[in-house]
Amino acid sequence: MIPPIANNFVAGETPEEALDHVSALNDRGVKGILNLLGEHYEKRENADADADAYVDLVNEIGARDLDACISIKPSQIGLEISDAAFAENLARIVDAADCFVWIDMEDHPTTDVTLDNFERHATATDGNVGVCVQANLKRTGDDLERLAALPGKVRLVKGAYDEPANIAYREKSKVDEVYKQYLSFMFEEFDDGIAVGSHDPEMIEYATELHDEHGTPFEIQMLTGVREDAQFELAADYEVYQYIPYGNKWFSYFYRRVRERKENLLFALRAVVGR
Repeated sequence: MIPPIANNFVAGETPEEALDHVSALNDRGVKGILNLLGEHYEKRENADADADAYVDLVNEIGARDLDACISIKPSQIGLEISDAAFAENLARIVDAADCFVWIDMEDHPTTDVTLDNFERHATATDGNVGVCVQANLKRTGDDLERLAALPGKVRLVKGAYDEPANIAYREKSKVDEVYKQYLSFMFEEFDDGIAVGSHDPEMIEYATELHDEHGTPFEIQMLTGVREDAQFELAADYEVYQYIPYGNKWFSYFYRRVRERKENLLFALRAVVGR
């Protein structure tokens, strides 16, 4: 059972709880991105089991006619075992999915293989696959040049991994600066959709200004339990998705959210006290 302090950031331990969460969000105009918690598997049977779970999940999304998609971490479905294991499990999930499939981005050594698999499937599915890129990595400008020519969507986030200074911007002001630069490029050059993965009101406002200027389709993506009132308010005018983690590996996910921002712990404590 997930304790109340962590329950704000995780939709439950079972697929049924997560799907019910999506249904409630849909009723309020917000769409869902479901993510089964799990990563960094070293045994093939664990990666295969989570790939099986995603195949079942996409079938349930279709059966319940929910406005939702999925997002998968490469290390969850085999990347730390082998490139082939990752590619095989990803292909299995994409082939089974009628809904959109996002590929999350993890730490910098995984970037090339993740982008290569995205390109393969985005092209084969005529854009039914998306990928995440991180503004703090110095290579991201070049990656966006490559991605602009491909079908599918790209999610831009600031980046939460502790990357070395020779390959990543580490100052918040610099990351904010390049995030805006990359958004400007994407709204000018992308045709198939942009996902603004940020809770930062300044970045979201900048994206809406770029949308008004260029008309490029875009969506806003935020996490479960973070600025949810803003999510519902934004959904009145824009396409908003909530990233929804679920599963029994909730503790490590909650711990990471708290380490990223102490405000997340304070938010969770206030929610518990207010019950």
